[in-house]
Amino acid sequence: MSVIAEENVRGGSVFKEISADDEDNQPTEIESLCMNCYQNDMNREVVKADSATTRIPELDFEIPPYTQKGSLSTIEGLLDRAVAGLEQDQPLRNATAPEVAVKINEFIDKLKKLKEGESGFTLVIDDPSGNSFVENPFAPQKDEALSVSHYKRTPQQDAQLGIKAEDEEEKPSNDIDSMRNEVLTFNTNCPECNAPASTNMKLVQIPHFKEVIIMATNCDDCGHRTNEVKSGGATEELGTKITLHLTDLSDMSRDLLKSETCSILIPELEFELGMAAVGGKFTTLEGLLKDIKDLIVSKNPFTCGDSSTSDRTEKLKLFGQKIDKIMAGDMDVHIVLDDPAGNSYLQNVYAPDPDPEMTTEKYTRTFEQNEDLGLNDMKTEGYQE
Repeated sequence: MSVIAEENVRGGSVFKEISADDEDNQPTEIESLCMNCYQNDMNREVVKADSATTRIPELDFEIPPYTQKGSLSTIEGLLDRAVAGLEQDQPLRNATAPEVAVKINEFIDKLKKLKEGESGFTLVIDDPSGNSFVENPFAPQKDEALSVSHYKRTPQQDAQLGIKAEDEEEKPSNDIDSMRNEVLTFNTNCPECNAPASTNMKLVQIPHFKEVIIMATNCDDCGHRTNEVKSGGATEELGTKITLHLTDLSDMSRDLLKSETCSILIPELEFELGMAAVGGKFTTLEGLLKDIKDLIVSKNPFTCGDSSTSDRTEKLKLFGQKIDKIMAGDMDVHIVLDDPAGNSYLQNVYAPDPDPEMTTEKYTRTFEQNEDLGLNDMKTEGYQE
């Protein structure tokens, strides 16, 4: 006994004979076929597996795999089934989305015209399993309306079909690759209430920059939440100074990585925030400004209690109002990120092209900056001597 199997119909179909001994050994090389259909082709028998994709390129129409059960029909039957599927929810669409219903009616009319043979079209049945089939009425002669090509299944198609070669060995996973793809969790104590908490850590690749490590702690007892960013690589050879001219409110949504060694300057406000004041953060420019406002105004111990004065409180309140204006886009200012370690980053929304409103300057660190970073006494070569 033989089994008729079709291997991938590109706009049409073909079939081949497979002996019963080969039934359990489907080839990985699949036939891809294309055929032009006219009215006299409507009665051709079609076996469509549920893994097959059916397309009519002239209408930009596609039935994805596994959205219909496998069927034994004709080309006309395939079109009838597609029309029936589109007409099924038309009453509901007429009531809720009449514009969509009108467009679908127009498309249904096009399918019906193809079935009536008013114009030729291309039928594509692409089946990586090789189990679909379209009748060739000229068999064993060649069907001139059909073109055949061959391709091998991709690993994704094999996985979709549940196929895995016996000699395929799983590659050992790399520790770094594993870290990139998973979130690591370890037990810590909350920095506020000292209750047991958990910290999540993830290695993240920032586009056009480098890899960084993001750590986030969430305390279930007091609700305290922190996030901290560490550089995933070595200290850069040169320091980095990034200057952004704020010209549009959309600048507030720029991604920003501030390392613990980065200082922040706003020249128009004569404001400078030293390194480690707000720690390492991966946030947006608006999020950084909110943190600065909270640190200077809301959480400042000198604005409340016996240590506060009306003059100081008023100045800090005025500073907070200026920060609000910057976040609202009502002040023309510059934001400067000065990181002698070179591990800070501000998103370039024009990447990979230069940003006309942002300048990045590389500079050589001073002896004092190297001292602050602990680099002067660091010996990485010949340290065993």
